Amino acid sequence: MDFRLDKRTVMTLDAGGTNSVFTAIRGNEQILDEIVLPTDANNLDNCLSTLVEGFTKVKEKLPAAPVAISFAFPGPADYPNGIIGDLPNLPAFRGGVALGPMLADKFKLPVFINNDGDLYAYGEAIAGFLPHINGLLEKAGSPKRYKNLLGLTLGTGFGAGIARDGNLFLGDNSVAGKSGFSGIS
Repeated sequence: MDFRLDKRTVMTLDAGGTNSVFTAIRGNEQILDEIVLPTDANNLDNCLSTLVEGFTKVKEKLPAAPVAISFAFPGPADYPNGIIGDLPNLPAFRGGVALGPMLADKFKLPVFINNDGDLYAYGEAIAGFLPHINGLLEKAGSPKRYKNLLGLTLGTGFGAGIARDGNLFLGDNSVAGKSGFSGIS
């Protein structure tokens, strides 16, 4: 699928311990300026209110209704069920918070949450570097095509993700490819 031609709009969030950065994506492009709000990582009620406020502000600015919410969280969690738990830089979520189901109920949209390193690797595998390399190989007349990618991220922490045959590889507990490093300053 060529995501540059996709006309659906998805609201997004890059969640961090200090700030939460909201925007929207359509056609593989960011379509709104970022809305940056303080996360309040130690207070669950404030943090959840910030998430609702951020997505509400994005939705109000969109020219068409969004079809989903998708966002990244730093660290391991029960991503398939949308439950955020014991993340080092977001202590308010300790013990587990059903964030995905809460936002799905509030906005009446499907919610997709995953690890930031995983989403980076998956995005590069389906709509970024890997298709670009395969296009160059095709243009050069090579029969070789790559289907797997290991993505590494380095910021305030060290992250990783694995895409295999066009699918995100989560492993047995949603932490495949994770390094265990976070909060590096």
